[in-house]
Amino acid sequence: MACKVENSNCTGNDPVHVPHEWNPSSEIHIGGIMSHIYFLLTDVDFLKHPLEEEIGVQLMVPKFYQHILALAFAVHEINKNSNILPNVTLGSHIYDSYYDARMTYRTTLDLIFKFHQFFPNYKCDTQTHLMGIIGGLRSDTSSQMADILGLYKIPQFSYGSFQPAMNDQVAFPSFYRMVPNEALQYQGIVELLVHFRWKWVGLMTFDDAGGEHFLQVMEAILSKNGICSAFTNKVPIYMRILEMSEMNKYIMKSVPVFKNSKANVIVLYGETANIRWLAAIILGIKKSLAAESQYNETASFGKVWITTAQIDFALFIVQKTWDIQMFHGAISFTIPSNEVQGFQKYIQTLKPTQAKGDGFIKGFWEQAFDCFVPSSDGFTDIDGTCSGEEKLESLPGQFFQLSMTGHSYSIYNAVYAVAHVLQIMHSNSLNYKQMENGGKLHPWKVEPWKIHSLFRDFLFNNSAGDEIRFNEHREIVAGFDITNLVTFPNNSYVKVKVGRLDPQATHGEVLTINAERLEWHRELSQVWKILTLYRMIIFMVPPFSLCNDQCYPGYSREKKEGKKFCCYDCSPCPEDMISNQEDLDYCTRCPEDHFPNNRRDHCIPKIQSFLSFEDTLGLTLTSLALLCALITALVLAVFIQQRDTPIVRANNRSLTYLLLASLLLCFLCALLFIGRPNKTTCLLRQTAFGIIFSIAVSSVLAKTITVVVAFMASKPGNVFQKWVGKRLAHSVVLCCSLVQVAVCALWLGSSPPFPDVDNHSVYGETIIECNEGSVTMFYCVLGYMGFLATVSFTVAFLARKLPDSFNEAKFITFSMLVFCSVWLSFVPTYLSTKGKFMVAVEVFSILSSGSGLLSCIFTPKCYIIIFRPDLNKKEQLMRRKH
Repeated sequence: MACKVENSNCTGNDPVHVPHEWNPSSEIHIGGIMSHIYFLLTDVDFLKHPLEEEIGVQLMVPKFYQHILALAFAVHEINKNSNILPNVTLGSHIYDSYYDARMTYRTTLDLIFKFHQFFPNYKCDTQTHLMGIIGGLRSDTSSQMADILGLYKIPQFSYGSFQPAMNDQVAFPSFYRMVPNEALQYQGIVELLVHFRWKWVGLMTFDDAGGEHFLQVMEAILSKNGICSAFTNKVPIYMRILEMSEMNKYIMKSVPVFKNSKANVIVLYGETANIRWLAAIILGIKKSLAAESQYNETASFGKVWITTAQIDFALFIVQKTWDIQMFHGAISFTIPSNEVQGFQKYIQTLKPTQAKGDGFIKGFWEQAFDCFVPSSDGFTDIDGTCSGEEKLESLPGQFFQLSMTGHSYSIYNAVYAVAHVLQIMHSNSLNYKQMENGGKLHPWKVEPWKIHSLFRDFLFNNSAGDEIRFNEHREIVAGFDITNLVTFPNNSYVKVKVGRLDPQATHGEVLTINAERLEWHRELSQVWKILTLYRMIIFMVPPFSLCNDQCYPGYSREKKEGKKFCCYDCSPCPEDMISNQEDLDYCTRCPEDHFPNNRRDHCIPKIQSFLSFEDTLGLTLTSLALLCALITALVLAVFIQQRDTPIVRANNRSLTYLLLASLLLCFLCALLFIGRPNKTTCLLRQTAFGIIFSIAVSSVLAKTITVVVAFMASKPGNVFQKWVGKRLAHSVVLCCSLVQVAVCALWLGSSPPFPDVDNHSVYGETIIECNEGSVTMFYCVLGYMGFLATVSFTVAFLARKLPDSFNEAKFITFSMLVFCSVWLSFVPTYLSTKGKFMVAVEVFSILSSGSGLLSCIFTPKCYIIIFRPDLNKKEQLMRRKH
């Protein structure tokens, strides 16, 4: 509705006077509702006249005055720029929300409808055009503004609130957020905790809807990333109105939480008010602990505070004596900002007596510099009067700063966003008229709701060179800066940028942080010094925040019953397992070719084990094999040389040669078992050993049978006379040997031996061995050889007393006794050993059984041939026979 009265003004009385506003005249303007002033209401006791009753105390947050200045500066800069909105004056109308819902609704309506007089839902024809409103700082302020602005579809640009419900474009169709998505901030907090391996952290927030949402989301994310909340501290909502009795109760309740917790890291979520009340709480806790003689009152409260972007380290002027160093080393997520040229100069030129239309500067100046700003016609020579020459740069950072803060930068960008959209409309010749005289633009008839469509896919570069654009959720596309609070003894501080949270970063590196630039709280600082060859390196070690000491490599975590999963015991890894990192839930096994070291914190390669020629054992067995082979060769040479002597010709000379040759090969085949196994040696070693030994034992059996048959054939008419001769001996050797050859052929044809590795039999060793392929066939070879030996032993034992001077039966009996004893003891010994010692047992059995045959059968004959040649005569043979 519209009203028309004389003098172009609506009549009526404004029932509510708004004391703080900034209202430069303009043709079109941008509204602003800032959060700068607190009204702390006092209890009314009705003992005084209402006019004499003090209804509250007004406190300003001096640091937030910069938010107002940022809006005014942006408007001033745009009006000076002829390239943006030429021939149009852009103005601003700024109110304060007073951190109060009623005043927020009141000032929002006033921005829409007021022109000297206040008539809600009536617009005067002379009223300027409102193109958008910037506000508010807190979530509740933003939602209260949106309740009204959404009805009229006037664009609202929030510069500090993160309330997720405001993303609902149906419920809040005109809401734009000049801060990044809060979900990114949650991700950044978790990545920061993971980066510094902080797994036991406290969570502190106000007990309201925003704080409850934060706890629900963060608890789930923390648990998913292996982090636990040591405690959850909800600051009651009434702490905002300074109820001292309730604050003291809360402080006393919080004392054991902070005192007994091992959490050195506390995530603080909320708004700037949290810092003010937190300072009061910590001060109370320190005094309480000091009263118990457990804490030095002059010391700082040693914690690493992680604060969200909604929080700024801003205090009331009445808190100027409070120790800001309690927050030294705090890590903050902050809205990114850039240096805007001319802004600091604009601020430094401010004077309380020269700022026209600024209803905020007087109260700010008086509280910031603790002086009185007189009115233009008042006295100026009274005590405590402001000179107007006070320097803003002299104020500590918690009260004011010259460089543009993140919130101020968001306000600055919001003003430019509206101006650029209007410029687009201007350049497209949409919804405007030109006056016939002077070439100026007529006051615009543009409806604010028409500019919403232009914000889609809208981007521009501001004067600082940053690209500004909104995403599909009407949020600014940006990340967060990570800053470190560094305090100084004079109670001032600086924020040092130490990292960045960038959702558009490549390679998934959303969080980047320069840990070397971080300063930690002095009570938590750990300085490490490393002396190198050239210089000493000094660096700060991040503090720990764990429920208990870390489980070092070689140990795994063991859950404590009834405790959160971040609280655990450390148990050593089992013998065959390792853990190579800290705080692992489970120990892991090494690869098959590795084994754990003594500390069980990493795997080391297993030693490859086989019976090598270089080993002492291998060298000894090789020497014995060659020595036995040499002795056998010498015996064979002696027997060949003495082949015509009676002792050699007795008992079948050809069998003697065959037995000596097979023994020689037996000693040499032992060398196949020494050295690194390969495909050839694996195929040959057992089969060659089995066949050659079968020939040797068959020769011994043939010798024994020959003696028996010869003795029995000496009796007249005996049936064995036709068996006397070499044919019988050769047939025995051939038949017995062919059986073993057939068994070995079947073995090689069905499941031949092959090179293999055994990583499990001997700890710390990889055994390079020959896999027998078929164990059954292996024992068949041994079994058949044992069968031949048993038969030879039995026959020799029965023939040991036959009347013959050169009867070998009794020597063969002893040799077969040795042979059978060796191989009977071989089987259990072979099965009870592993690795190269198993091979050594078999080689030793080959050498000892072969040596037994050689020594028992041929030693007496060699003694006669070499040392008693006089006995090696036919006459001696005949004399001994009789």
